[in-house]
Amino acid sequence: MEKRTIVIEGIAASSGFASGKVFRLEAVELNVERRNITDSQSEVMRFEKAVETAKKELTIIKEHAQRELGDDKAAIFAAHILVLSDPELLNPIKDRIISETINAEFALHDVSQMFITMFEQMENEYMKERAADIRDVVQRVLSHLLGVEITNPSQINEEVIIVAEDLTPSDTAQLNRNFVKGFVTDIGGRTSHSAIMARSMEIPAVVGTKEIMANVLHGEFLIIDGIEGKAIINPDQETINEYENKKRQFELQKVEWAKLVNEKTVSKDGHHVELAANIGTPADVRGVLENGAEGVGLYRTEFLYMGRTDLPTEDEQYEAYKTVLEKMEGKPVVVRTLDIGGDKELPYLKLPHELNPFLGFRAIRLCLEKTEIFRTQLRALLRASKYGNLKIMFPMIATLDEFREAKAVLLDEKKKLLAEGTEVLETIEIGIMVEIPSTAIISDVFAKEVDFFSIGTNDLIQYTMAADRMNEKVSYLYQPYNPAILRLINMVIKAAHNEGKWVGMCGEMAGDEIAIPLLLGLGLDEFSMSATSILPSRSQLTQLTKSEASQLAQKALAMGTAEEVVALVKEMF
Repeated sequence: MEKRTIVIEGIAASSGFASGKVFRLEAVELNVERRNITDSQSEVMRFEKAVETAKKELTIIKEHAQRELGDDKAAIFAAHILVLSDPELLNPIKDRIISETINAEFALHDVSQMFITMFEQMENEYMKERAADIRDVVQRVLSHLLGVEITNPSQINEEVIIVAEDLTPSDTAQLNRNFVKGFVTDIGGRTSHSAIMARSMEIPAVVGTKEIMANVLHGEFLIIDGIEGKAIINPDQETINEYENKKRQFELQKVEWAKLVNEKTVSKDGHHVELAANIGTPADVRGVLENGAEGVGLYRTEFLYMGRTDLPTEDEQYEAYKTVLEKMEGKPVVVRTLDIGGDKELPYLKLPHELNPFLGFRAIRLCLEKTEIFRTQLRALLRASKYGNLKIMFPMIATLDEFREAKAVLLDEKKKLLAEGTEVLETIEIGIMVEIPSTAIISDVFAKEVDFFSIGTNDLIQYTMAADRMNEKVSYLYQPYNPAILRLINMVIKAAHNEGKWVGMCGEMAGDEIAIPLLLGLGLDEFSMSATSILPSRSQLTQLTKSEASQLAQKALAMGTAEEVVALVKEMF
């Protein structure tokens, strides 16, 4: 009897199509019981040995991630190693072993569960992710204490589709892309570690299905549709043929896209826009160049500060910035100054806990108070400027006074360096991120003083709609195509162009195929996105005309809902 076909809907986390046998990556049951012990010192030593073994394993995984996926992905495991070095976690466990004369497994489980619960209940998405990190490393230590072997995804040696409740960062980093053709999970979103890594590895992934594990067996046949966000269990032959055809078309499309690597981005009627890439580390530049980007539109410098126990030195930062500028060979590189806070924290700064960190002490607000950190970064940037085409932008600017103060600090450091005889690029454009509605509303005033704007839509949308984009209950309000958002973008572009300044966009929206015709029509000058989105976006832009896109944009600005805007774009293009 033929098995029934089941279609499971989820979130398209990484584009492409794949099919094959299911490999169920089961979470191993690590049963922990409380036992009384007689020699607590030996038990502490047993615990410490398990921690050291886990650290060695994580170091190997980190080095593998660095080779295969780049520095920013490896930083996840540097953070995991830090968790296993954190006295705030380790000391209470040892204290419990000694004071209650109990076994290490129970003490570890009990103490870590308290931390996990505390982090899970926080509103801040970054802190919630820390709960997943603690759970991942605790499982690893527990497995050594219990003598239970955890399934190692790196040992898979046949072509499979991985299905799991969730993939931990260490699971994903160990996937062999020669054998793992894609994965589907019950939980997760587009911004989860596993989704980001899938895009880096260029393997299709569907996450957040909520029910894949309950519906598929080990060895069953599965199709992943990483475009529509579907998993099809036991498809019939007609569906298999249909998806084989889609996969061939997708591969042919990628070949066509590759032909555009060295081309400029010009619309059908001759209008040029710049396609740039977002990066986190110098290692990411390889992907930028391979995908034919015309510049770096956003260098997120906070990765230099993360996954470590102290602030990076001026020389460390200088070397990183110099490397990126040299590799880009004169193409523009827009560097965003330190954007810490909100969903990105530095434990060693010991910043106060905030009820709403996204609206709190973060980014330029932090830098203008902790000016020694800010000045160190600016000096490193200015010293590196002579090696390329550097542009500096300040994040989270809400008032003109903040911009003036930040610019004054930058010019003060430039003056000091020149007085010391240090060569600094004379013409460094200074711009701001537009991610706060107040800034967009008076962008005509800002445009008289800044050299450029870069619109950060990820935050601009959530601040405009008063909806946390990480909160599932209000995720429906995260609407890039809402006419209110489009009007703010239009306002910013007009204000800049009236003063002869340029406008870029570095949020997710810049590489969105529905948004691209609208942004072209509104007059956006630079689109900055993940490196893997550049060629598909260039292909799309070369098939559009600026004149038609302008007509579309004007109609969209007069619409009432995001749904109406999407329908309009699909109808016209």
